[in-house]
Amino acid sequence: MPRLLVIETSPRGDHSISRHMTRRFVAEWRASHPGGEVVERDLMETELPFVTAPWLQAYFTPPEQHSPAMKDVLRLSDALVAELLAADHLVIATPVYNYNVPAALKAWVDHIVRKGLTLGHDGQGLVTGKKATVLLASGGVYTEGSPIRDRDIATRYLRLILNVIGMTDVTVVAGGGAKVVDLGRETMDGFLARLEPDIERAAAS
Repeated sequence: MPRLLVIETSPRGDHSISRHMTRRFVAEWRASHPGGEVVERDLMETELPFVTAPWLQAYFTPPEQHSPAMKDVLRLSDALVAELLAADHLVIATPVYNYNVPAALKAWVDHIVRKGLTLGHDGQGLVTGKKATVLLASGGVYTEGSPIRDRDIATRYLRLILNVIGMTDVTVVAGGGAKVVDLGRETMDGFLARLEPDIERAAAS
């Protein structure tokens, strides 16, 4: 039974364009994968701490030498890694803040890039044979030919991280120019309709 892991990052609830992109993706994925399981990890509802000195100490200590305190400090990170490893398809839905991903998503990345679990000690990614889709909503337009294409840090960063841990089959659905919805120049449905073919293709794969 295929399993889809959805990582949500936007704090905007029903006003979030990336969350609306997710809803459409999940609906298409369910239609293409009857009986499939969807696991949702909402980073706005997860008390996800930034990396701390105790966390790093536990990270660099061999597992067989972990104290109870070290095990505790890595408990959430272990759960996030387990979710990722159990999934067949990963979806990251995110807005773009100042050209990059929100802090919560960067924190998630720091928790799931783990030597010996998702990254080999030789630097080779261990999360192989899985697909990833990035659903990205941004005020700017960064597609080919855009005068600000070089500012597309978020896409490059996520592709890099996913490749580092072994996920090379990555599709990006770019919802650029999303500010038209916030400014009332276009409806949410109208904006999403233009992205529907790309979302459908990504979900069907």
